[in-house]
Amino acid sequence: MLTLNQYFIKEHVGMFRFQNEYDVINPATNSKVGSAIEKRAGWAIALGMVIGRGAVPTKVELIPQGQTQAIGIMTRGFTFLRSKIEIINATGQAIGYFKSKLFTVNGGFDVFDMNDQLIAQVKGSWKSWDFKIIDSQNNEIGVVSKKWAGFGKELFSSADNYMVVIHDHKHSLILLMAAIALDTVFTEEG
Repeated sequence: MLTLNQYFIKEHVGMFRFQNEYDVINPATNSKVGSAIEKRAGWAIALGMVIGRGAVPTKVELIPQGQTQAIGIMTRGFTFLRSKIEIINATGQAIGYFKSKLFTVNGGFDVFDMNDQLIAQVKGSWKSWDFKIIDSQNNEIGVVSKKWAGFGKELFSSADNYMVVIHDHKHSLILLMAAIALDTVFTEEG
């Protein structure tokens, strides 16, 4: 699953959803290669309705098609101004984290390894939903762009579809999780 250069992420549509779910699709074959499933405790769902979803803990699991074991997990605890989201691999080892920027007009966040070394920055615009993933040498190593879902879906739901392109497979899991974090975690904070 992590060897693809392109992924199409399709959010499930639902009227009263308290957790997000996404299909991860190989656009070359139009076949589902996995799922990203948000999981929140019942108390976190209830508290999120009071203080806002972006402030309460959440977890997102990336699960390959036909499997039950996650190959990547994103976790975020309580947050106030800046989020720190940890990335855990299939063996349960933390491999990196995302840290939101305190003051940003267009959005984005930084991606670090567990040695606090900057791997990449996710930069872009929430308005146009176009983001570039730039490494520490200022090279583009990925792109995330929103795809039009059709008038009815865009008007009557908050479900998003977007394309993820990864140029550098050295950190494929972290970069794919960063793209999913744009929708599952960071858009809730605004």
